[in-house]
Amino acid sequence: MSQHQPVGGRVLTLPVLIFGTLFLVALWILAQRFAFGLGAVTNLNNGYPWGVWVVYDIVIGTAFGCGGLALALTVYVMNRGEYHPLVRPAVLASLFGYALGGASAFFDMGRYWNFYNIFIPSNMNLGSVMLEVGLCVFAYVIILAIEAAPPVLEKFGMKSALAKLNRVLFVVIALGVLLPLMHQSSLGSLLIAAGDKVHPLWQANEMLPLLALVSAIAMGFSIVIFEASLSALGLKHPLDRPLLASMAPIIVGLLAVFLAVRFGELLLAGKLGYVFSSGGLSLALLVETALFAFPLVVLLNPANRQRAKLLFVAALALLLAGAVWRMNAFLIGFQPGAGYSYFPSTQELLVTLGLVAFEVMAFIVIVKMFPIFKGHGQQAA
Repeated sequence: MSQHQPVGGRVLTLPVLIFGTLFLVALWILAQRFAFGLGAVTNLNNGYPWGVWVVYDIVIGTAFGCGGLALALTVYVMNRGEYHPLVRPAVLASLFGYALGGASAFFDMGRYWNFYNIFIPSNMNLGSVMLEVGLCVFAYVIILAIEAAPPVLEKFGMKSALAKLNRVLFVVIALGVLLPLMHQSSLGSLLIAAGDKVHPLWQANEMLPLLALVSAIAMGFSIVIFEASLSALGLKHPLDRPLLASMAPIIVGLLAVFLAVRFGELLLAGKLGYVFSSGGLSLALLVETALFAFPLVVLLNPANRQRAKLLFVAALALLLAGAVWRMNAFLIGFQPGAGYSYFPSTQELLVTLGLVAFEVMAFIVIVKMFPIFKGHGQQAA
């Protein structure tokens, strides 16, 4: 018998209405995009084949969605069962992150009506990194939907279906570990394919898949801390601080590996001179590095791990660090050649904001209605 319970409380609250309004604005802009083309609402051009929709919603958004991967690795691979109460909210958040990432890829396709070709073997470019990323993301969304099914089955009393699902769930979970490991590393490979269009400060060649994967897993643990802290505050259920604090050593280890590989590559490739001689890009690198270093310094102290505010701030800094590294590598440090420039249009930013708003709104509604959190049936305003 599951001990998970709905948070309860009113569904149509002011935050839900605000987030819903932002989502409706995004839908209106997307209607124009599909009616009149990408040029009607975006600032994309021949030099910049991807913009904020791809970089934030896919490259960054899927990394934010790695909470499910992080907990699957600890609970089911490392057999750390004490983290199991955090699995359902993490999987739900991962489902939204990856589903919206996949949707954003569709929004960004010039000839979106040809999207089905990715599933036709005879039309596949088997040497394409994007093919592997696309297929893995699509498959992982299905896996996450299956992993997120138990609360729905419990809600509607479908005990027989739940028992059958539980018997095969180990296979689903295994795929749920493998698929994100594959495509998160492949996102780094996209930068390898871009070659010298990526500034030397971020073009780390063979090290990019490792950097992308390690930072994504670290962001996965951080998003679990971030979401648990915010939901405890906003939905008025207790925060399991010791459980969240126990993730800190894992994050410290991942950060140490990331920074060692990051700056080791710059040193061995003879690129340290770029760190202080690249103008605005040098500043971008220093901001990125400071954001990575801050949680490492904070969480190295065991006493800081027991302080909820510091734990939350460290997790937030790491999420920003991972996002800035990806934004720097895929957009700010991307140099397609003379004559090309890109800054997202207002419509692009509003669509991104609207998709994030939908994710937050849907998360709030679902945890109030379905048994996502363990043992807390508190009424939320």
